[in-house]
Amino acid sequence: MRMELATEPGLPHAANEDYAAMAAPASGLGGALVLLDGVTPPAAPDGCVHGVPWFVANLGGALLELTVSRRDLTLPQCLADAISRTAEVHRETCDLSHQRTPQATVVLVRWGADARPPAAPRESTPAPAPMAGTAADARPDAPDAAPSADAAASPGDAPGRPAAQEAHGRLEYLVLSDSVLLLESVEGRVSAVRETSLDEVRRLARTVPRAERAARIESLRNAEGGFHTAAADPAVASRAVTGSLPFDRVRSLLALTDGASRWTEVFERGDWGELLALVRTAGPNALLEEVRTAERADPLGDRYPRGKAHDDATAVYLAR
Repeated sequence: MRMELATEPGLPHAANEDYAAMAAPASGLGGALVLLDGVTPPAAPDGCVHGVPWFVANLGGALLELTVSRRDLTLPQCLADAISRTAEVHRETCDLSHQRTPQATVVLVRWGADARPPAAPRESTPAPAPMAGTAADARPDAPDAAPSADAAASPGDAPGRPAAQEAHGRLEYLVLSDSVLLLESVEGRVSAVRETSLDEVRRLARTVPRAERAARIESLRNAEGGFHTAAADPAVASRAVTGSLPFDRVRSLLALTDGASRWTEVFERGDWGELLALVRTAGPNALLEEVRTAERADPLGDRYPRGKAHDDATAVYLAR
């Protein structure tokens, strides 16, 4: 199994607010992946004395432990428990009700241990049915996927069944907010799993004067009708896109923070399939290098408008 990780802060001497970790095998039962993108607060009080890097380190560490050691828990349960555990650590010193309390986007992946190696792809093999729970972009590389964030769980996620039993030989995933998970089937079809509520908030913000857009987006952070990130409320886990599929249907996967996914989403260097192909052939560091080149070529965001000229960027790649 090939596992690669690349991460880089947006600016050379700034703290990297992303978090990424992989475990394989996880207690002898497959493996797990955790990716967080810490939300950079404005230059104003946020109610916390610790800061975003501290928060993502604690939340990420709790998530890795839970996804590895508690296979009886679903991924939403792992996320809820990790949020609660992290909140308890600084509840006495910090105002966790503050809208800008440290928070992060989340990608979780966990896979079982008994999956068979993927069969060699054949041109005559029909494309598989849409992956359960997938909220994929309506792109040519994912023609059958539904562009919805309200992903339905697969039969293996049915309540009342032991999660460890149902996850045996399966790949489970969870995505919260604007990080991206790319899944490549054994036939080579690439689907993007995305939670799209922030896309809609940004679209609505563009209808108001530019000077008011940031405040409009902030007013909808972790609010009903807005978008949600992992902060101090464990109930946010229910807002995530989740799903599962047989692990032997997956050739590779790639988890991206938005600083890395801007290769496609902002700079339009290629679609999701082309992005994954770049990482497969040249590695995740090559993706980050191309993003930095594109950022330097448009430092003021005149051609490619974006919230930050340079952003923390992380890519985590797994191939079988």
